[in-house]
Amino acid sequence: MKKILIFFIKIYKKTFSPILETLGIRCKYYPSCSEYTKQAIEKYGCVQGCFLGIKRILKCNPFSKGGYDPLK
Repeated sequence: MKKILIFFIKIYKKTFSPILETLGIRCKYYPSCSEYTKQAIEKYGCVQGCFLGIKRILKCNPFSKGGYDPLK
């Protein structure tokens, strides 16, 4: 299951992310939300990794400052 989720994240990063960037929509954090989610799934597994990824994506909004926010 981990490999499938990571595969979909890679597809997102190669196809949809560049399109969004051309529209001016970018992640405010480093590493990006998709990379953070990928790292979380690799480190903690599917359930906890997806939970951490969703938490991070919800933090990435127009009102957040963004910045460096590594996986702990």
